[in-house]
Amino acid sequence: MTMRQEQESRIRSVVVPGRQADLIGLEMAEIPSGARLEIRPDGELVAVVFSGVVDVTADGEHLGRAGGRRNVFEGAGHAIYAPPGVALLLTAVDGPVEVALTTAPVSEPSTLRPRIVGPEDQEIADRGSGSFARRVRTILGPRSEAGRLLVGETINPPGNWSSYPPHKHDMQRPPVENHFEEIYLFKVDPPAGFGVQIRYSETGEECVLVRDGDVSVIKSGYHPVAAAPGYSLYYLWVMAGEGRQPIAYFDPAHTWVERRS
Repeated sequence: MTMRQEQESRIRSVVVPGRQADLIGLEMAEIPSGARLEIRPDGELVAVVFSGVVDVTADGEHLGRAGGRRNVFEGAGHAIYAPPGVALLLTAVDGPVEVALTTAPVSEPSTLRPRIVGPEDQEIADRGSGSFARRVRTILGPRSEAGRLLVGETINPPGNWSSYPPHKHDMQRPPVENHFEEIYLFKVDPPAGFGVQIRYSETGEECVLVRDGDVSVIKSGYHPVAAAPGYSLYYLWVMAGEGRQPIAYFDPAHTWVERRS
């Protein structure tokens, strides 16, 4: 991805494809009020506005404004989709902006057009029940017009679990499971709190503390998440694989929990 920064916009590389991940790239941008950020992705791009408002132009065409929430816990936000090679110009309006820039390569020339994805375009649903109830905002789902990227947001209430019952998607064996890599970018409210990311498979297991701003790159294994009591936990999730239809395989040892709820 090539970028031109103006007025000290700050870009932080978080996940580099070919290093931490095979396909997915993730950068975080902070755009001061009135500043501009120009992006020309090599692959397709989804820019998720975490806070603030941006004026959006794509290849010289004005698409409108995106954003408006104060933070990711306030409610569903806006995202901007761009196919490969489209020059996006984001201008921060009436205050600073924080935006996540996620990319993935596409294998075929794209006929898709850039667009703003608002809350009304997203699938927003409450999933699970009891201690694993959570809200999922699917920004770019399997039926969305896109190449490879699947993008959304999950909110865990304090003390609750998500990605639960545990599931994985690391093998290509349809119709049981499809291979998709995934990344999680975490936010915590209040930000001094934490959550827990668990990963396990036949070859091992680990339990990692996740704090505000941490990232998890998931290439294999089951990967449930828990929020500490007293702290809401958010994560941006980004998936990429072959095709647009991920099939998750749920750990059969724990699916009874969902059937009972």
